[in-house]
Formats: sequence, structure tokens, C-alpha cells
Amino acid sequence: MQSNTLTIDSMRNEILKNTGDAEALEKLYNSNKKAFRAAFYEVFPEIGNTETARVWKARLEYESGTDILKTFPLSELLIVIAVCLIPAFLIKIPAIFPSLVSEDIFLQRNISLIVFLGLAVYTMWRNNVTDLNKIILTGVAFLIPAVYINLLPGGDPGDSIILAFIHLPVLMLYLFGFIFANYDYRNTEIRIEFIRHAAELVIVFGLIAIAGGILTAITINLFSSIGLDIENIYTEYIVATGAAAAPVFASWLLEKYPNMVSRIAPVIAGIFSPLVLLTLIIFLLTFVISGKDPYNDRDFLIIFNVMLLGVMAIIIFSVSETSVIRKQKFNAAVLFALSIFTIVIDLIALSAIFYRLGEYGMTPNRLAVLVSNILVLGNLILIMTDLFRINFRSGQFSKVETTVARYLPVYLIWVLIVTFGFPLFFGMK
Repeated sequence: MQSNTLTIDSMRNEILKNTGDAEALEKLYNSNKKAFRAAFYEVFPEIGNTETARVWKARLEYESGTDILKTFPLSELLIVIAVCLIPAFLIKIPAIFPSLVSEDIFLQRNISLIVFLGLAVYTMWRNNVTDLNKIILTGVAFLIPAVYINLLPGGDPGDSIILAFIHLPVLMLYLFGFIFANYDYRNTEIRIEFIRHAAELVIVFGLIAIAGGILTAITINLFSSIGLDIENIYTEYIVATGAAAAPVFASWLLEKYPNMVSRIAPVIAGIFSPLVLLTLIIFLLTFVISGKDPYNDRDFLIIFNVMLLGVMAIIIFSVSETSVIRKQKFNAAVLFALSIFTIVIDLIALSAIFYRLGEYGMTPNRLAVLVSNILVLGNLILIMTDLFRINFRSGQFSKVETTVARYLPVYLIWVLIVTFGFPLFFGMK
């Protein structure tokens, strides 16, 4: 049994199978503490009458409530701080070497590289990656886009270059997922686990950002009350470096306190999906009544497509989180309806894009939006088909997860084409 690759679904089955085997449960827990915690709380209603389950519940709850500074050795905290300092330092290169590059140009090109480099270093340490080939592969995978993106023409970049800047963070997200999966890109279960992890990471980062914002306001006002204006210095150094390092800290918190978010994220997904569905219905009705014209209104079409991508992200997030809750029927029905309405919006957007292509010709932006919408439409149709089977046949939710996971390489191919191919194909225009 490859315990180190067990995800929540696999872990759930292993816990049920080994409920009476204390040694096996201990091995499962040490193999993937995050997945074990999440899976244990799911199956606890079924095994809660056993002494082993009650002992484990008490143990997990105690560990979750233990003071963080007493739970982990100083050496581990120092390593995490050291990793946090990597993106914190890199983000301030323009301030340290102002003659080399302007801050705006530097951040536009490198911010995603810096943030995901920190996450990659932390993940490699967490996974105990010591294989020299993997380390070199990771270094090259970051070095190539870093050199490429900084060699692109500056000044007034064309649309194809701006598209490369926009798609680079997505490419870095894929690279982070590759490292998260311990370089096992073929494992669909790990892909699903990564989607779930990325969503939870965003939630924890959001909480850190809110807390940081409150701390920033308090600090600036406290010093202001004694006549010291520290807003510019504090924002430029503390806020900027803290924001760059926060994803690493969030990842560490998730690793050490997996059930901190694992039980909240499905609730968020369950709340957001119906709200987004209601919003889409109201939007489509208002769209018809208002007479808005996406065919000739470029700004409205851009908003239309941004909304489409946002809803698609919510569907993928909701699919990954709904699969870990027990009552899935309502969520499956909502997601099925949401996928249908999103397909309608995608078809409207596609018709407008084809119209604009016929009227105004091909541009990098129109081609990028056209292919992106086609890829999203294909993914939505597959997801809708699986959700239809769940709602009206005897389909399993795991099939939707598998569909989402298997479609991820399709997006990756397109991201690579836009990032590396568009500037060359369109002559940097």
C-alpha cells in the first residue's frame, strides 16, 4: 500500500478497513495527517461507537487545540521562517536595486514566479525531496519562464505579451501542483487533492489577509496618534513582504492544522453554489430585459468572460469540496443547474466572439478568449453530463472529480501556447 499517496477518498476506506488495528491507523495518520484528519471526521459517525475511534477523536481534537509554539520544534519554525524570507526578499529587489528595474515592470512579470517559488520550496521540504534530478528539474522549470518573461519587450507591451503575463500565474499554479503531487502527474487522485488544497489555501490566505489588514490599520493609526506617519514605509516593506510570504505560512498552517479548513470549505462551497446559481439566473433575466449588446460592447463582453471564468472556478471548487460531504444530492442538483446556466452564458459569449472576429478580424485577445471559451465549454459539458448521471441515474460524485482532474492537462497545453507561443506568433504585438 502506497500510504504516502493516499488522498481523502482512499484514506476514508483505509480507516474503515483498519478501525480495530491501532498500528495500521498510526501508519495511516503519519503518512498523510491532513487527509487522515479530514477522512476520520467523515467516517466518525459510522465508527464512533468503538473505543479506538473515541481515542483518536480525543487525540486529534487535543492536537488541534494545542498551542502552536509548543506543538512544533523550534527548528521547524525556523525553516518555515527561512522559506518565508525567500519571497519576502525577492519581492523587494526593485527597492534594493532601483537602478536595475522599475517596481511596476518587475512585479508585472515576476510576482507569480516569486509567490509560487516560495510555495514550491516549502512543498519540496515538506515532501522531503532529496532526489537531485527532481531538484534540478524544479530549478529549470522556474528558470526557463523567469528568463523568458523578463526578456520580453518592455515599455509598451503588445496584447500578446500582456496575455503571456496574464497566463504565467496559471502556469506557475500547474508547476506548484506538479511539485505538490511529488512529481506524479499521472495520478488523478492527487490532482483532485491538489484542487482541494489550492481552494483551502486561498481561504486561509484570505483569513491571513483580513487579519493583516486589521493589524495594518491598528498599527498605522497607533503611530499616527503620536505624530509619526509610517503608512508609506509600513505598506512598502511590511505589507508587501508579508503578502509575498503569506502563502507559504498559509500552506504550513494547512499542513499542521488540516481540519482548520477541511470542515469549513465544504460549507463554503455549499453556500456559494446556490448563491452563484441565483445570481446567474438574475443576471440572465436582467441581460435579456436590459438589452445589453455583447456583440458590439467590448467592455461588457470582457466582463461577461471574466464572470464565466469565475463561475467555472467556483464549479470546480464546489465539485472538489462536495465530494467530501455526506449529503450530496442537493449540492449535485445545484451544480447541475449551475453548469447548465454557465453553458448558456458561454454560448452567448462564443457567439459574440465569432461575430467580432467576422467584423473586426483576428487579434491575440480575440483568439485567446475564443479558445478559452471553447475549452471551458467542453469541460462544462463533460461536468454537466456526469452531474446528470448523479441526479437522474446512479452516477457517483467521484466520476465528476475524475472528469475535472483529467481535463486539467487540456488547460495546461493552452496556457503554454499562450504564454510561449503568442508573443512569437503575433510578432510581440
